[in-house]
Amino acid sequence: MNAIITATELASELAGPDAPLLLDVRYQLGGPPGRPEYEAGHLPGAVYVDLDGELAGTPGATGRHPLPDLAAFTAAMRAAGVNADRPVVTYDGGQGWAAARAWWLLRWARHPDVRVLDGGLAAWRASGGTMSVDKVTPEAGDFTPAPGAVPLLTADDAAALARRGVLLDARAGERYRGETEPIDPVAGHIPGAVSAPTTENVADGTTAFRPAAELVERFAALGATPDAEVGVYCGSGVSAAHQVLALAVAGIPAALYVGSWSEWCADPSRPIATGPQPG
Repeated sequence: MNAIITATELASELAGPDAPLLLDVRYQLGGPPGRPEYEAGHLPGAVYVDLDGELAGTPGATGRHPLPDLAAFTAAMRAAGVNADRPVVTYDGGQGWAAARAWWLLRWARHPDVRVLDGGLAAWRASGGTMSVDKVTPEAGDFTPAPGAVPLLTADDAAALARRGVLLDARAGERYRGETEPIDPVAGHIPGAVSAPTTENVADGTTAFRPAAELVERFAALGATPDAEVGVYCGSGVSAAHQVLALAVAGIPAALYVGSWSEWCADPSRPIATGPQPG
């Protein structure tokens, strides 16, 4: 099963007998909630899901976007109409990071059929897709999460993987190098991690993924191949989910360190590297 779907493919599926459930996950780091934008116009039938409130737990020692409480996540997904036997497509209005977080969580929770709209809302509009302001009240879903379908890293796991495999840092290069840190209290990267900015996964001037062959080449140059053990982290486990999605498009399984840098740097006993090299 593909991890992404094009706007044209989605329009065709929505017109068919087995239309997927659409989850609108519009989100902006440090910005206002995405619900007002959703209410101003969304894909027909789409249900809004809040990243901070429903796709993450309370910020703290385990990071800025830790895993949500399982009971709360179950309730949120059922309230959104998620069923085990109905496909789900997630999208957002930005870089695709929030949609990828929803995709990853549902995969981790063993939903059998979830994809991300490639290019998000911009691609939908560019394809001539219609928008709606109708209030959507879905029937309650029956999805029961069963966590563990995809690999999840702890801080200790990430440190070990950086030594024996390939740990990709999905943040901007200047944050990896420790030149600046606009969000977390300490700058730098996990020793042994390789810089791999998420922004390089998409085609120039768009939010759509580069062709799979180009992604394969990009990740191979970083040491991430289908036979390598690969993990990913970012600042708080959101853009790293987009990196895991890009790796899936390239046919490369990867584990996610959800706590990411925001958890790692919160413990002063953990080592920190700076500069352009893994360290």
